[in-house]
Amino acid sequence: GVSLGALRVCPCTPPALLSPPDAEKTPGYWNKGARRRLELALALQPGAQRAKNIILFMGDGMGLSTMSAARIYKGQLSGGSGEESVLAMETFPHMALAKTYTIDRQVPDSAGTGTAYLCGVKANAKTLGLSGAAVYGKCRTSFGNEVDSVLHRARLAGKSVGIVTTTRVQHASPAAAYAHSASRSWYADANMPKEALRDGCKDIAQQLVLNTDINVILGGGRMYMTPRWTPDPEYPEDPDQNGTRKDGRDLIAEWLSAKKVVLCSHWQGARYVWDKKGLDAVKDDSVSHLMGLFEPKDMRYELNRNTSTDPSIVEMTEKAIRILRRNPNGFFLFVEDDHIPPAGGRIDHGHHSGRAKQALMEAVMLDRAVARAGELTSPADTLTVVTADHSHVFTFGGSTPRGNSIFGLAPKKAKDKRAYTSILYGNGPGYSIRDGVRPAASLPAAEDKDYRQQAAVPLETETHSGEDVVVLAQGPMAHLFHGVQEQHYIAHAMAYAACLEPYAAQPGCRAARRASHGSQCSPQPLLALLTLCVAALMVGG
Repeated sequence: GVSLGALRVCPCTPPALLSPPDAEKTPGYWNKGARRRLELALALQPGAQRAKNIILFMGDGMGLSTMSAARIYKGQLSGGSGEESVLAMETFPHMALAKTYTIDRQVPDSAGTGTAYLCGVKANAKTLGLSGAAVYGKCRTSFGNEVDSVLHRARLAGKSVGIVTTTRVQHASPAAAYAHSASRSWYADANMPKEALRDGCKDIAQQLVLNTDINVILGGGRMYMTPRWTPDPEYPEDPDQNGTRKDGRDLIAEWLSAKKVVLCSHWQGARYVWDKKGLDAVKDDSVSHLMGLFEPKDMRYELNRNTSTDPSIVEMTEKAIRILRRNPNGFFLFVEDDHIPPAGGRIDHGHHSGRAKQALMEAVMLDRAVARAGELTSPADTLTVVTADHSHVFTFGGSTPRGNSIFGLAPKKAKDKRAYTSILYGNGPGYSIRDGVRPAASLPAAEDKDYRQQAAVPLETETHSGEDVVVLAQGPMAHLFHGVQEQHYIAHAMAYAACLEPYAAQPGCRAARRASHGSQCSPQPLLALLTLCVAALMVGG
């Protein structure tokens, strides 16, 4: 074989003594970097131990083109040219590609994909937590076709579980973790057809508080939890933000009441908060359950966020981890940032509206949350996975020079003699013809956070795209993420890594359970908790 030391480099000025642009012109600069990466690759060993904790980061709509552009944007925000920047998620050693189609669609939606990567089966578009036997919008077809998520199975195994999202917590992606619904749009009973209610189907908000004992729930979606006409605490004068439930139930109050239980002789509190001040006031060791709903519907884009009233995805992720990691049996946390408005996470939402800057900032924030999670956990016992549910018809090109603003113009004009931005969409609201011609793109307008990049085909909202998405992983069993996989494989790899059903009896799982078992009691189903509570009260009386 060829020795790594046999690489021939130019006998010129050492790269370390040159400025970065000049250093890049020497073969030594590139050879040294490649050798360092090769040595890291040769030293890489698969982590064969089982995972105590799992964190799944999901960038809604964060396709490869979005990741690449977000990397450049991150670098430019720090004053660099951008291209050489590295996202925190890109430091993960293992990678796969996932095929995103659903049973009925070549180009998927967030519900069918959520069911795949969380529940482990491909499903039909617009359905949640149901197998492909269920039909969209047909309530009765859901009965008997429910499939459980990895989050639900983790809770049954005694782990703490949580959901963090920049959308409403009833949105398709987080809802796939706990709901079984023939329609992703059945947020509250007011959003359901009479036939579905008559047939016995439950709205997604109701399932949020009933189906799975979720320890931490952080995101938007207040209006689906409270009775019709209930004023919103943040916008009491705006009737459009009022509660929407027709059944008169206050699901927040019901959730709080159900969590007032005794765990292992220690009172474990349950808290509800609706703004950043309330979230910051929650002490990590004072609660076992936390619900934070920070907007009536979806949370605001990072570039529009009121930093004094609304927490960031980084702050929500940190709070969730600090609470969940107190469980000696470990935890499962799902974190979503949607990159487009307003149908999915805010990455997804940004793309749907054709506003690339909003979408890319959301991707950068998701990466910051990945970095913060890495500081709060250890790859020795925590499997961290980063992926997307689908991509978008988003691209950037135009032979732009190194260091060109990611939101800037291509260096040459188009055939119509007009300037265009490097970022473009295949379709969407950015399509524009004025007086028979395409408007010329210009600066500084193209740098504005709400600027809509031009699109080739006019649509009210930009669409998803059907190419594969990346899966990045680090920690125990991260090597299971390799090659080109079906998207539902993600759920199976996570379940295997953490000894969850249907892999709980696999070799190594018994030892893993002994290692993670502590002196504290494991979380139990609500009925057992209530029994403990009553018994404690009787003894105390």
